[in-house]
Amino acid sequence: MGIATNRTLALDRRANLRIAVNTLLGQSKRRIMKNAIITFAVMVFMAGTLLTGCRTTSEQKADNAEEDVRDAKEELREARAEYRAEWRAFRIESEQKIEANEKKIEAFKERMENAGPERKAKYGRRVADLEQKNRDLRRNLAEYRDEGRSRWEQFKSNFKRDMDGIGETMNDLFKSND
Repeated sequence: MGIATNRTLALDRRANLRIAVNTLLGQSKRRIMKNAIITFAVMVFMAGTLLTGCRTTSEQKADNAEEDVRDAKEELREARAEYRAEWRAFRIESEQKIEANEKKIEAFKERMENAGPERKAKYGRRVADLEQKNRDLRRNLAEYRDEGRSRWEQFKSNFKRDMDGIGETMNDLFKSND
């Protein structure tokens, strides 16, 4: 309790000293109080403005962050939809190519049946290899699972490379037979 009273006394002495100095300078107590109140009011106004301005900025940042999250989610949905559409188109196109390869192989086998035993022996193993590669492509296409964009790009390029390789092998084999 002694500290609090000492402090109160010190503040009281300072206030009295200030009044005495202002009186000596020719200012009245009324004017001193008026200046003190105006100064206090300006300080409260400035503090209120700063606090209000800071709060608005925080709220704006939160709103902007929420909007960014919504935009990011929307972009992700669009990217997934685009990816699914790309996958469906790729799968359909690949299945059609595999079907076309199977038809070509069957047509070649029918011609081989009519060609004779020498040709059957010469091309039989190659045709069997082509059939196996075509089945492997079909199995790879059916077993593919989504593991991210980079994995998809890798799968797609490898699959296209293998598909093109089978197509070239068939074209070379069928041309050399004709």
